[in-house]
Amino acid sequence: MVGLASVGGLITTTPALADVSVKLEPGVAIPLSAPQSTIFDTGGGQSIKALFGVSRYLDIGPAVSFLFLPSEAPLAASGTVWGFGGGLRLKRPHDQLTSGVSPWLDADLLYLRTGDLDRLGFDAALGLAFPVDDARSFWVGPFVRYQQTFDTARTGYDTRDAKVLLAGLSVEFGSGVAPKPVVIVEKVVERIEAPPVPPQVVTQPVVSCPDRDADTVPDTIDRCPDVVGPIESGGCPVYQKVVVTKEKIELKEKLFFAWDRAEIKPASFALLDDVVKALQDNAALHIQIEGHTDTSGDATHNQQLSERRAASVRDYLTSHRIAGDRLVAKGFGPSVPLETNATSAGRERNRRVEFVVLPITPATPNGSSK
Repeated sequence: MVGLASVGGLITTTPALADVSVKLEPGVAIPLSAPQSTIFDTGGGQSIKALFGVSRYLDIGPAVSFLFLPSEAPLAASGTVWGFGGGLRLKRPHDQLTSGVSPWLDADLLYLRTGDLDRLGFDAALGLAFPVDDARSFWVGPFVRYQQTFDTARTGYDTRDAKVLLAGLSVEFGSGVAPKPVVIVEKVVERIEAPPVPPQVVTQPVVSCPDRDADTVPDTIDRCPDVVGPIESGGCPVYQKVVVTKEKIELKEKLFFAWDRAEIKPASFALLDDVVKALQDNAALHIQIEGHTDTSGDATHNQQLSERRAASVRDYLTSHRIAGDRLVAKGFGPSVPLETNATSAGRERNRRVEFVVLPITPATPNGSSK
């Protein structure tokens, strides 16, 4: 016998991220506060930044800026501002291939010179950058920048801070994102010789197990052989409020009675209806209805109450066309607790009704407990 084995694949590498770029920011300058807003008109500005990548999200670098605010007043020369400093920028990484836009936020600390005055200041900006080329080496986008110059006390001059808003279009150049070479591994096909397989001799006929409801659960282990159901529930259907197992019909919620009585509350009718459905789906199922109480109150009263409640559940089932010879009602009082009766939570769990599957058909057709 000849077989084939193959090995192969395609290996690629991730793009390399640019770590150096230069950004230009031409824009319109608007004075925001007096005295500048009363002396100067709207002007223009330009900044140049060199950015060095510290990480995919953070750049740092120096900055040079120029600001000009025109005016017809004799003080027009003071509307020219040169700035020198540096700062940082937070941005969405430029190698994020799922989206082209890169929002950014930056801030700079500046040394500002206006005429013969030297002052400190800062600026902060928000912007968006969009790649122009596939290599992502050229980015453009709008920005808005706020600049504030701190003035010092000078006799005879208005010493309020100068506040200017700039808006324009940023242009950034960088080395971009260049993909690394793709390494291709050629596919290798190898012929494999296998020894011949001797013919198998069937010595016994194949015997199929009966499965009347065709649910892939053989009738020999199917507790509901005439109703489709998964093997996890013994071949019985999956119900909303109960689970059929080999030992019990387990309740997913508590069965409620009127306080200190055997009267079933209407809120529990839907739960018992699911028990009815499970018994109708599995006609061979016989169960013992077991009533339990906690230790509160008189022991004799508790025993009698558990018997009455078990009988009340049996009456509900028979009234919904479940044969009485399939049901046995029995009360256990507080003798079989699930948890301690020293706590309210434990007593709540001990007050219950259980449906235990009987291995044989009950010997008492009337279902009365002994």
